[in-house]
Amino acid sequence: MSIEEIQEMFGVSDLKQTRVYQQGVEEGVRREKFRTVPLLLRIGLTVEQVARELELSTEEV
Repeated sequence: MSIEEIQEMFGVSDLKQTRVYQQGVEEGVRREKFRTVPLLLRIGLTVEQVARELELSTEEV
């Protein structure tokens, strides 16, 4: 289905305003942060620095 067909089916004028879309974007951003962690650690940042820059807890890093 096209985006237009989905919007029409659900009666949504803009899919970006839906909670599902917003949650998907947030999850995508979070995954990218976690993919960046090993690189930042390899280049010499501390766990604390990585956590601060990526807005994660040190436990998550």
